[in-house]
Amino acid sequence: MSVKEHQVDLVVLGTGIAGQTVATTAAEAGLSVALLEKTDARGGSSVMSGGYFAFSGTQEQTAHGEHDDRELFLKDLLDVGDHLNRTDLLEVFLDRQDETYRWLKDHGVEFREISISSGQSAKRSHLSEIKDVIAGLHCDFENAGGLTYMEHRAHTLVRGPRSRVTGVVAASPQGDVRFSSRGGVVLATGGFSRGTDMLRAFAPYQLNAIPYGGRGNTGDGLRMAWKLGAGMADMSFVSGTYGSHPETGEEFHELLTAYYQGAIIVNRAGRRFTDESQSYKTLGRDVLEQPEGLGFEIFDATVRAQSEPGVPLKDIDALEDIGHVLCAQTLEELARAAGIDADALVKTVAEYNAAIGEDTDEFGRTSLCNGVGDPAPIVQAPFYAYPAKSLMTTTYCGLTVTPDAEVTDVDGDIIDGLFGVGEVIGGFHGAAYMTGSSLAKGAVFGHAVGQRIATELTDETEGTE
Repeated sequence: MSVKEHQVDLVVLGTGIAGQTVATTAAEAGLSVALLEKTDARGGSSVMSGGYFAFSGTQEQTAHGEHDDRELFLKDLLDVGDHLNRTDLLEVFLDRQDETYRWLKDHGVEFREISISSGQSAKRSHLSEIKDVIAGLHCDFENAGGLTYMEHRAHTLVRGPRSRVTGVVAASPQGDVRFSSRGGVVLATGGFSRGTDMLRAFAPYQLNAIPYGGRGNTGDGLRMAWKLGAGMADMSFVSGTYGSHPETGEEFHELLTAYYQGAIIVNRAGRRFTDESQSYKTLGRDVLEQPEGLGFEIFDATVRAQSEPGVPLKDIDALEDIGHVLCAQTLEELARAAGIDADALVKTVAEYNAAIGEDTDEFGRTSLCNGVGDPAPIVQAPFYAYPAKSLMTTTYCGLTVTPDAEVTDVDGDIIDGLFGVGEVIGGFHGAAYMTGSSLAKGAVFGHAVGQRIATELTDETEGTE
C-alpha cells in the first residue's frame, strides 16, 4: 500500500514551547511548515508547567528595581548545574535571550509576576499564562499558513543523498504518512518522563517518582535520533522535582516550594535530610532516599501568610482548600495529623531554630533559596505540613547538539538536516535545573532555529533564480 506524502519546507515534531516557537517563526518568515503532534492535545509538558520563563535584564525586572544581568545569569546557571553545563550553549542562549523575550512580547505574551525560585540569586522567573502563550503562538502559526497534524506520531527519520535527513514517517489514524522537507526536521519531542523503558535504562531510581509531563513524552525523538548515531548528554542527571502531593493529578500543576519561603523538609521520622535551599531537582533526588519517597514541608503562620493565590509554586490557599495542607495549633498535633514522629519533629524544629544565624545548621543551610534570603525560626502558630514527593515532570537530558541546535553523532559530527530544541537536548542544564530555564531555552533556541532555516532556504531559493 502506498504511503501518503506531503512536501513542505520544514517539518517540526512537537507542539510544546520549543516546537511551536520554531514553527511560528519559520511560518512567519514565509516557509511552508508541517507541525506534527503525537497526541490529541497541543502543548506537551509546556502547558503542564508553572509557566515561568527565566530571562535577565527585562522591563519587568527594571520596573521592580531588580538588578539582574547576563553575568549573574550565567553564574547561576553554571552553579546550579555544578559547572557541568556546556558553556557554548549557555553563551548562545544568553546572547539571544533579549531578542526572544521581545519576540514573545510582540506576540502578545504578558509576564504578570517576577519572582525568585530554584537556582536563582535574583528575581528571574517571569510568570506567564502558558496555555495562552502556546495557543497564541499556534494561532499566529496558522494565520501565517502553517499546517498542524494532530495524532501523528513520528517514528522514522528519512535520509536522502549524502545521508541528509530529508523527512519523517509518522503514524496517523489513517495510516503512515511521509513528510518530506527541504529544510530538514526539527525534533521538539520532549523528554521521556512517561517512558518507563527509558527511565528503567537511564534512571531506574526515578521510577519511584510520580509520573507527570506530557502524555507523549516517551522518548520517541531520542530513539529516532539515537538510531542515526546521535550522541547523548546529561543522562545521569535525570531527576524529578520535589514538592508535589502524593495524590497529584494532571488537572493542574500542583507543586509547592514553601521551603524557599522558610519551610523545612522532614521525613516520617521527623528528621531533616537535606539543605532546603538547593535546586528542587536536587531535593527531588534526596527525597527518593527517604521512606516512601516522602518528605513533609513544615512551616508556620509566617510562611503561610506569604501564599500567593493563583501563582504556581506559592499558592498555599488552593492546596489547603483541596485538603492537601494540614494545619494544627501545635507541632505535636501537626505531627500526629501527618503521621510524623511528634517528639522528633519538635526536637528537629528546635534545633533548626537554634542554628539560625549561628552557621551551625546540620545541613549547612544559610539562605532561603540559592544564597538569597535569611532563614527565620518556625515559631508562629498555627503550624502547617504539606506531604510531598518527587514529580517526574521532565528529564532535561538528551541529544548532543551544536550551538546552532544541529544534532551531532557520538563522534561530534553533525547529522545534516536534523535539529533538536527544547527538552529533547542535553548539555544545557548540567547536573540540575533552574526554574524557568526550560521554557526560556525552548523559546530561545526554537526562535533561532526557525530564523536560521528560513534564512538558509530563502538564500538557496534566491541563488537558483
